[in-house]
Amino acid sequence: MHPTKNDIPADKRAQMIVLLNTHLASLIDLQLQTKQAHWNVKGPTFIALHELFDSIAGEVTDFVDTVAERIVALGGTAEGIVAAVSSRTKLPPYPTDITSGRDHVDALSTAIATAGKGIRAAIDTAAELGDADTADLFTGISRDLDKKLWFVEAHLQG
Repeated sequence: MHPTKNDIPADKRAQMIVLLNTHLASLIDLQLQTKQAHWNVKGPTFIALHELFDSIAGEVTDFVDTVAERIVALGGTAEGIVAAVSSRTKLPPYPTDITSGRDHVDALSTAIATAGKGIRAAIDTAAELGDADTADLFTGISRDLDKKLWFVEAHLQG
């Protein structure tokens, strides 16, 4: 770890850095899966989904940046390279052979729900380790992912 005057004990910071890097990988994967959907969606709801997916990708990019910066603030190294993302992501692989809006909505809602579930577990872990700031960071991301899931799932309902 890098030197810092942060008063969270080094062993706790090390555990938080591992936790944060795990979720950084899943969030980068979610960002890329969302862009995959954005680029490849087709059908009668194209423009609505194309714009929705792009908006979500942009917001997930903000989550990625926030998590990476928290890692560095704790004295760690944010590991956002493809090899780290590939080996750490908890998301299911995104299908590359789909085009219909419904199929993309189904695949992307699964990815968002999986990321949200992992983030909610991370809230508890961060709290147990006594890092209220990281728990709060995860809480904000969880709340926003739930909203994005609602927006995407609404296209499967009604």
